[in-house]
Amino acid sequence: MMHMIKLCVGVATLEELEGYREERTHWWGADYGEDVHVHRTRMRPKRDAEIAGKGSIYWVISGVIRCRQPILRLQEAADSEGKSCCDIIMAPNLIRVKPRPKRPFQGWRYLEPKDAPLDIDGHEAAGGSPEIAEELARLGLL
Repeated sequence: MMHMIKLCVGVATLEELEGYREERTHWWGADYGEDVHVHRTRMRPKRDAEIAGKGSIYWVISGVIRCRQPILRLQEAADSEGKSCCDIIMAPNLIRVKPRPKRPFQGWRYLEPKDAPLDIDGHEAAGGSPEIAEELARLGLL
């Protein structure tokens, strides 16, 4: 199994991403006829067999890894100019993870499962303060 990590450009908060995903579901004319979230990327991951149906994409929002989405499959596609690209088809639900700072990078990167932040269960997410958890993570205490 392998994960991916990607900067969520233009989104400042997890709540903004949650509101935004409904709009993004069918961008680029990519309609897969199901309740999914689609992200289009130029290059198809070479390790697709380790990712599709097994891994997640971890979203970096404002310099912090905040959530993940399970990757259902990867689909070859073409952009409006006919150039080949890859649609990353994900489950629509966002799973909160323990916040972890992440420096900016371009494109996406592979993320080994051993290096992925742990999920926050529903009780933790409801009772804990995201701001405090983020500050603790920034200080290396979480």
